[in-house]
Amino acid sequence: MELAPELTGVSPTEMRSTLARFATGVVVLTVGGEHMHGMTANAFSSVSLDPPLVLCCVARTATMHGSIAAAGHFATSVLRGDQESSARWFADGDRPAGRAQFDRVDWAPGPATGAPVLAGSLAWLECELVDVHEAGDHSVFIGRVLGAGRGDGREGLVFFDGGYRQVDTSERRR
Repeated sequence: MELAPELTGVSPTEMRSTLARFATGVVVLTVGGEHMHGMTANAFSSVSLDPPLVLCCVARTATMHGSIAAAGHFATSVLRGDQESSARWFADGDRPAGRAQFDRVDWAPGPATGAPVLAGSLAWLECELVDVHEAGDHSVFIGRVLGAGRGDGREGLVFFDGGYRQVDTSERRR
């Protein structure tokens, strides 16, 4: 593979197509309270263990952007392999707004923030918003983890090459 001697930029289409080759986990970000909202995301990552920090990237035009900024908190549900329908639901721009969008999923309010945590998730985290960085057409929200937990299951949901896939770790190599 040869790389061009000088980089002239990459179009949004090229960027999306290239990064489709990078497998990512699938999460549903949620906010509780007055700004209740959910959104499927794959731009989520651990930042630090001490203090416990995570990040999520959200388009500044997304409803979730305003919800996180206004509420000052968010929760993240890491989806299990069989939760593709929840991923699709929270990615659907035609779903109802507010609390009604959670009527189709089983959830419970997180104990620290009240943000919805999806039942059956592989893991969940509740976060207090501690920093925001503008980055292109998105904002990077940094959250301090207030609470976390793990659910049952060994199959995770990932997004790769434009589609959802399941990863089974039940026979993980040691």
